[in-house]
Amino acid sequence: MTVADANSTRGLVDLRSDTVTRPTAGMRAAMADAEVGDDVYAEDPSVNALEAEVAALFGHEAALFAPTGSMANQIALQLLVPPGEELLCDADAHVVTYEIGAAAAYGGISSRTWTSVGADIDPEVVAGMVRPDGYHAVPTRAIAVEQTHNRGGGGVIPLGTLRDLRRVADDAGLGLHCDGARIWHAHVADGVPLIEYGRLFDTLSVCLSKGLGAPVGSVIVGSAEKMTRARLLRKRMGGGMRQAGVLAAAGRYALAHHVERLAEDHARAARLAEAVAPFGVLAAPVRTNLVPLDLGKAALDAPGLAAAARAEGVLVSVLGPRIARLVTHLDLDDAGVDRAADVLTRILRG
Repeated sequence: MTVADANSTRGLVDLRSDTVTRPTAGMRAAMADAEVGDDVYAEDPSVNALEAEVAALFGHEAALFAPTGSMANQIALQLLVPPGEELLCDADAHVVTYEIGAAAAYGGISSRTWTSVGADIDPEVVAGMVRPDGYHAVPTRAIAVEQTHNRGGGGVIPLGTLRDLRRVADDAGLGLHCDGARIWHAHVADGVPLIEYGRLFDTLSVCLSKGLGAPVGSVIVGSAEKMTRARLLRKRMGGGMRQAGVLAAAGRYALAHHVERLAEDHARAARLAEAVAPFGVLAAPVRTNLVPLDLGKAALDAPGLAAAARAEGVLVSVLGPRIARLVTHLDLDDAGVDRAADVLTRILRG
């Protein structure tokens, strides 16, 4: 029985997030067979192999396995921004929206944001926000972007925009970080090689437990010098793990088997978008696996939609009073999409 079949027998179609996936049989076998050691001593061969593989994929010297994406992001930000100095990002960025104030609480980092436009960033706006040293102001030290953009409906930041942001960072002497939790989706959607993304950033965090379907883990990517310090920061934040090879093995299995199949998730998201579009609730064009819904003009608000859908066995995510989200993923098959589309269209039709 597949994971999707198991979901079907439980009577649920779960569109809340791509974090709800469970390891496949092949992934579980890889985890069971993993060679392990003590990763705090950097002696776990499976973790070391994962770190080397991800570093090479993005064209960097080194990488570090972390238990969560939030920890990976926060370590990366601390590598680029000293305490009391400034990070620029958009107002809906995960690093300032969903990480519970960690940049300030752990890193002493001051954050300033541009108005959120999802993936449609104007590099000139960002350049105009940079504060240099002096003038009795908090100096800017880094810029962070999110690829793909979660609250921007899975939008993909164009490669040209990222190159322009790299030039902005270089001209001002700033670091550039990529929250690449779903960068795999951007790679598949736009065909941009991962190494092309990697060469634009000083640090990246890439997630294994969303679209790729691993149960745990993200990887921080950067220079060897930065990763040496990142290891200390990870330990300080409670992220030092011992025989973590069983988790790293899941990540390596995901990289080998679950990247190219993301195109299936994109196609299923497009089908859901097509189903709900006639009701005027589609908040943005769907490029990847996220379907954003704006219920501002609908009869139901987001909690109401979620409750009505749950009553019929379909789970959706509520991001605000009138904002909902549908997410396709490894555990969702075509039958689940068909069922969800039928339920949602009936509810929206009223």
